[in-house]
Amino acid sequence: MKLVESHRTRHLEKRGVPGLPRWRRWAAPTAVLLASLVQSACVTTHNYLDPTGPRYEGRYAPPPATDGTAAPSDALRVVTFNTEFGRKIEGAVALLGDSEALRGADILLLQEVDPSAVERVAHDLRLNYVYFPGGVHPFSKRDFGAAILSPWPLDEARKIILPHAAFITNVRRAATSATVLRGPDRIRIYSVHLPAPGAVSDDERHEQVRVLVNDASRSADAVVIGGDFNSRSVGKWFEQAGYRWLTKDVPGTARRFHVWWSLDHVFARGLMPAGDGRTAGFVDSAGTSDHRVVWVRLR
Repeated sequence: MKLVESHRTRHLEKRGVPGLPRWRRWAAPTAVLLASLVQSACVTTHNYLDPTGPRYEGRYAPPPATDGTAAPSDALRVVTFNTEFGRKIEGAVALLGDSEALRGADILLLQEVDPSAVERVAHDLRLNYVYFPGGVHPFSKRDFGAAILSPWPLDEARKIILPHAAFITNVRRAATSATVLRGPDRIRIYSVHLPAPGAVSDDERHEQVRVLVNDASRSADAVVIGGDFNSRSVGKWFEQAGYRWLTKDVPGTARRFHVWWSLDHVFARGLMPAGDGRTAGFVDSAGTSDHRVVWVRLR
């Protein structure tokens, strides 16, 4: 694991639970909110608001077989997985390496990971990675963020700090972005984890999506934005911005109170679903997380 840049003290934001709650248009059952209240009583949140770090990266993938001028012949495969704080990261590594639908993905997006979890996945699966934590989560007491991993070189890594702290926890989210160099193709990637249902209003979540879309609009490359959006309503906002909602027909991906919710998605601009066979689906996480592992195939 290589910590490229660290600004843990100088650029640290510390915020406690507010005395009076703000009005929200709740998007989750009341039980979810009550559980959050109990869990987060007396917590203090540490957010990393420096857009340059902390930054972690590693390079474990062998050099690409292509000479850099010929495009790979197979479809581009993208996998996204919320690891539930990486509590069972060994099982997650085994799942990602053994499942035919997941093994050998061109792009692997992870959410709810800390530096050691990302390092473990990258090392064991021989992948390159870049990771920007958004802060220290009050529940896990560890760095918390999203990562991009790939067997292809990663370039132009950036951290995108999103607006609006989550209700109760005051956690601020940050997306990790990088360009994957797949042969002659350049694909701009965003690994995203938006706040839980009810933690921000619909308008605030929409603004977070606009920040991502506006950032991606600066790139002339094809774009993939994926991860745990903690909402299905984000789909229409990405479609309005010109993105393909690749996982629109994938059933529920996260289990809450014995109900499956459609929370994990992949969106693309400048890419299309692969024309042969199934183009999107999921693999059960086999007890390693409360989320399923979602995959898509593109051309």
